[in-house]
Amino acid sequence: MNLVYADEQGNVFDHPDFVALGRSGDMIVEIMEEELIPLPNGATLVSLPFTRPIGFHPDTGEMQVMPGDVQAVGALLPQGFTRLCLPGYVKADKNEKLPLFGYTAVVWKDGQFYVTAEQCDDPEKWDPLNCDRGELGIQVERLLAKYPENRLYKHLSNCALGYECLTSSNTFLGRWEGAVPVSYSCNAGCFGCISDQPDDSGFVAPQTRMNFKPTVDEVVEIMLEHLREPDSIISFGQGCEGEPSTQARIIVEAMQRVRSQTSLGYININTNAGLTDYMRAIVDAGLNLMRVSTISALDDHYNAYYKPRGYTLKNVEKSLKYASDKGVYTSINYLIFPGVTDREEEIEAMIGFVKRTGLKLIQMRNLNIDPESYLSIIPKAQGEIYGMKQMLEIFREELPEVVIGSYTHVPPAALLR
Repeated sequence: MNLVYADEQGNVFDHPDFVALGRSGDMIVEIMEEELIPLPNGATLVSLPFTRPIGFHPDTGEMQVMPGDVQAVGALLPQGFTRLCLPGYVKADKNEKLPLFGYTAVVWKDGQFYVTAEQCDDPEKWDPLNCDRGELGIQVERLLAKYPENRLYKHLSNCALGYECLTSSNTFLGRWEGAVPVSYSCNAGCFGCISDQPDDSGFVAPQTRMNFKPTVDEVVEIMLEHLREPDSIISFGQGCEGEPSTQARIIVEAMQRVRSQTSLGYININTNAGLTDYMRAIVDAGLNLMRVSTISALDDHYNAYYKPRGYTLKNVEKSLKYASDKGVYTSINYLIFPGVTDREEEIEAMIGFVKRTGLKLIQMRNLNIDPESYLSIIPKAQGEIYGMKQMLEIFREELPEVVIGSYTHVPPAALLR
């Protein structure tokens, strides 16, 4: 399996004399054949700025930094695929930070690109190639004309056309899971926030956070427009907003008004679930699905990343348990990272967390972060590092009733209240 690299112009090559290597945390590791799958449809190859690729040179029998003005290459995977290794690289300038993406090791083998990944879900609905850009433009114009005063539609039109966000695109296309953001504020200061970064963070947020408080009427218009099919999902809590439960009053009133007019579809919230009292009110208003973002079930790791304001991981657990007990189909948006998530202590803590809260689904989501910066703020490993592939096998064995996936699903009717 040949090392893949890029030149200064971004052209991608494979090197016949270097065997590709990967990374697990801060360790350079050998890539196993069983970790490789062909580069999926919808994946993107990117060069890693300020890096140099590392490979294994058979002639010397050693790992070696590739000479020349070259950069490491990684793959950005579509939803449905869980990365198993990061690309093998070192930074040419340790002060530089990589853009906030989830980089996966890529190799050249048997005449094609392969990546270190495992398919955990059906990628069909979230394949960017299945979003007709022409049709999207038509539907954006239609809904902006139909609701000219609705600021949420205007905001989402930039998300769909500018950022090519698939969830907001679904809002205009009237299919699957659609977005309805509600909050410009947040009760956490996530280290890897993609919509709001402090000026001194060194990161550039890849999205712009919404900067207004929507009215209940604006929210209801989007919800009723989207909830026209039995399997449609409308979701509070998007990458372009803060924590949706901080606007619980808007959410609760909107849900009550919508459910007085239609029983079609599912109402979902993507949340950190820290505001337990607000979450209970939202659940009681008729919530169907809840996806809670977490990076760990260990307090020190969780706090280092989320920097929670006025809540703890115990509040998150209480919210999830309450929702599960009330018949909400609960899941976690599990931000995973090779060399961290697959640590012995992390696996044990997460299995206990899942069992205590009654979770139905774990959505494995590749963490978008600069690896060195992330590793510098979290606790060091305390036990064995099993590898991502073995971690997935452990979860499936220890949690046989829990679905291992990648995104929000319409749940089996038997699991809903």
